[in-house]
Amino acid sequence: MFKLFNKTYSEKEMTTFRFLSKNKLFDTLTNEELAEFLPVIHKREYKENEVVFFAKDPSNALYIIKNGIVSLNLDIKGDFERLIVLRNGRIFGDNVILEHSKRIYTAIVTSETAELWVIPRINLEEIMDNDVQIKAKLMTAIAREYDEYMQNLFKGYKDAYGFFNINMIYHNG
Repeated sequence: MFKLFNKTYSEKEMTTFRFLSKNKLFDTLTNEELAEFLPVIHKREYKENEVVFFAKDPSNALYIIKNGIVSLNLDIKGDFERLIVLRNGRIFGDNVILEHSKRIYTAIVTSETAELWVIPRINLEEIMDNDVQIKAKLMTAIAREYDEYMQNLFKGYKDAYGFFNINMIYHNG
């Protein structure tokens, strides 16, 4: 397909593109590809201590922190252990890209208020189904992110406990 003219975007759209591109999930997408997400981003307001989602909930949306702070926590025998604290611009709930996935942590707002941009799974799937380039870029980004998570997990375990039996990580029962 030949494009005679490139689409021009408003300053508001360009600001949104710059904001989204700061995250690894979206940083390889072109403005034209990012524009596909504009109509499906929903803005949600949360208050301090409000749960965005619980561990084991179905992964139904991707979340981007526009303003505020969100803590990702593991539920261990009724108590929460904080994994990480995320601030403006960070994405969480990215396993939504994987079919039939469930949340592996609980997300809780820890700032007085938070504005989150939410992209529902159904809209993500539709965008990826309609544009294989976007799908390939998002899947590559998620694979890189998960590779980084695994490297950090292995390093943390090795630093804490020394050498370990790799079968412990890959054994399912």
